Amino acid sequence: MAAKKVLIGGGTGFVGTRLNSLLKTNNYCVVNISRMPGANNISWSALETSGLPSQTCAVVNLAGQQFMDFTKMWTPGFKQNVKTSRVYTTKAIASAINKSQDKPRVFVLITGVGAYEPSETIKYDESSPTTGNDFFSKLLVEWEQAAKVDPPVRLVIIRSGVVLGREGGMIKNMIVPFFFGLGGPIASGKQFLPWIHIEDLIRLIQFAIENENVKGVLNGVAPQVITNAEFTKSFAKALSRPAFFTVPEFSLNLLLNPERAMMLTKGQYVVPKRTLEYGFQYKYCTIDEACAECAHLFSKN
Repeated sequence: MAAKKVLIGGGTGFVGTRLNSLLKTNNYCVVNISRMPGANNISWSALETSGLPSQTCAVVNLAGQQFMDFTKMWTPGFKQNVKTSRVYTTKAIASAINKSQDKPRVFVLITGVGAYEPSETIKYDESSPTTGNDFFSKLLVEWEQAAKVDPPVRLVIIRSGVVLGREGGMIKNMIVPFFFGLGGPIASGKQFLPWIHIEDLIRLIQFAIENENVKGVLNGVAPQVITNAEFTKSFAKALSRPAFFTVPEFSLNLLLNPERAMMLTKGQYVVPKRTLEYGFQYKYCTIDEACAECAHLFSKN
């Protein structure tokens, strides 16, 4: 029997690399959309001119410029790249799906909980409106609107929280200072931190591909709601290190620009109501379990 084929945009990044491994282990054939040619890759221009590879059963989009890349200044040009790298790739994939005669069964788009306006009081689930006026809230609306696919293709939008995994994202940036006892909460520490372990995020993507009844928005967050201070305590405990060094909000605003720093200094209380209703089983339900898996100085890979 021929392997089931999944096309992934952004398949060589932090989450994409792990998703590739999971799907291949489960007998999928994976093709990545990439800027670089290679075996099992197609380019974005080839996608536009030639369309989807034949017999594609599912398409996943993880593509987008890493906006927390602190080596990049928060300039108008960089902000535009953050936006177009998400909206353009999503439009390109949706267009290729709609033009295809041999349509995939599902399009899974990974966006973020930035869709919900930061708040210390509002509790969000998938039915909550996206009312924010900040850069990220407005970007999320445009990004998700770009994913217009025609029936019978199912559209699943997973709004991911902070992805916890040793090889990338927040943990990779924090592991060294925390290991040397220089970690601590950010700003007040009271801001909520929606999170998900990378293993659960890639399993949720596979779950969305394989379950024909799953459609619409899913919050890709763990069921345990925590604050930044609670994360700090758990991560420091897993490393057996103190974590007393509070990072002041003004210093992050100065270093990163207030518009970008708000991703660290503000937060949202987000629950995965529909994700749980569909019956998805989390492997890492608590922050202590997730931190215990991530908290080792050297990557296992």
